[in-house]
Amino acid sequence: MNVLHTSDWHIGKRLMDEERLPEQRVVLNEIAEICEREEVELVLVAGDIFDTYLPSAEAEELFFSAVKKIAGKSRAVVVVSGNHDDGVRLAAAAEIACEEGIYIFGNRRVVFPLNGNRAVRPVESGENYLILQNAKGERIYINALPYPNEARLKEDKTEETYAEKTARWIARGNAAYKRDMPYVLLTHLFVAGGSTSEGERNIDLGGARAVPLSSLPEFGYVALGHLHKKQRVGKNGRYSGSLLQYSFDEAHTEKSVVLLKTEGNAITVDREIPLCSGKRLVRLEARGVESALALLGEYEGCLIELTLHLTAPLTAKETQALRTRNEGLVSLIARVNTQETVSAPVRSHMSAEELFCEYYRSRFGEQSPDDLKSAFLSLLLEDA
Repeated sequence: MNVLHTSDWHIGKRLMDEERLPEQRVVLNEIAEICEREEVELVLVAGDIFDTYLPSAEAEELFFSAVKKIAGKSRAVVVVSGNHDDGVRLAAAAEIACEEGIYIFGNRRVVFPLNGNRAVRPVESGENYLILQNAKGERIYINALPYPNEARLKEDKTEETYAEKTARWIARGNAAYKRDMPYVLLTHLFVAGGSTSEGERNIDLGGARAVPLSSLPEFGYVALGHLHKKQRVGKNGRYSGSLLQYSFDEAHTEKSVVLLKTEGNAITVDREIPLCSGKRLVRLEARGVESALALLGEYEGCLIELTLHLTAPLTAKETQALRTRNEGLVSLIARVNTQETVSAPVRSHMSAEELFCEYYRSRFGEQSPDDLKSAFLSLLLEDA
């Protein structure tokens, strides 16, 4: 059986003011094409389907249309909710979605109907697990654990550590596993030691909800979501990484999905398949506006963060010229530097005009423009 692992779609996520829903639509179509080309029978989606608890109608429409296309006429798609998802909202359509081969694990306890008319179908189902079988009679066990905390799992707080609770929740999903078929733990967790990026929100990444490797099973395959950089965890775990580059520190990170194969009772990684869709993110630096304009012309079609080193503040005309030169400029960081050392006179003897001129010169390294100085003095007169 060919299995595909993906995660962290973050449908509806923006970069600054840049709408990325069109890119997400294209890359989700690319995943559907990969599934067809590689004859994938099962797709695992490890959480953070949406970017917010209350996604827009457009984001929800994209998810349902895309996941139905990925499921196609025969394959199964198993989804767990992530920390960005409202598990109840995501799983609201679970009972209808399973008719299309889409099995959603959110907050609700759903026991999916068995068999059905699809080539890949459930033959056993519980609150925390699903056993799927293909047309050849090959089976796979999926321990499905949505992003866990007490509120989501309807539990009272105990004296257990988060790691102890997570290990218990994982064990509960393993209760029906007899090691007689390939095994997958599909979950959305931060495993201690994982490499984070600027795209993840800091909540739960700093320690309190970090899970040690010892909490994860040492058998089968652990399909993880939460961290946006693709990476291996231990001997049998992987973060597939996010759907697109969602932060500028991922500028040199290739996005991909993980293709797995089952044989007998084993499941192994076959290879990573690069995702080619989506705009490239780049971080640029330049000294002076003219150098920046030339540099921006080399990165058409990209989304750009530009750090611009200056000796004087940008004018409105210069800012407009930069943004017109490349519409992908979404973040402009202007740093005004001066090497001039200014002596500090006794300020109590200085007039308001002299104070303003001294401040401007110390901040920007040059004399203040007359029109700006006049505007400042006019404001002082109004207040007087």
